[in-house]
Amino acid sequence: MTRTAIPSPCISVCVLDPVRDMCVGCYRNRAEIGEWSRADDDRREEISLAADARRIELTRAQETAR
Repeated sequence: MTRTAIPSPCISVCVLDPVRDMCVGCYRNRAEIGEWSRADDDRREEISLAADARRIELTRAQETAR
């Protein structure tokens, strides 16, 4: 069975938040961004899931702060 490559979560808003050491566009940290190009699909999926979890957590925190 052929697997579909995991697409990059990058949305071309490449700005690192220095406090969180995380891109404000894709929610990956500096290490994950650097690792992406050499990661296999399993690792890319892990990175994408971690980035999604960060996005959800930060979005909820921002909504709660309002």
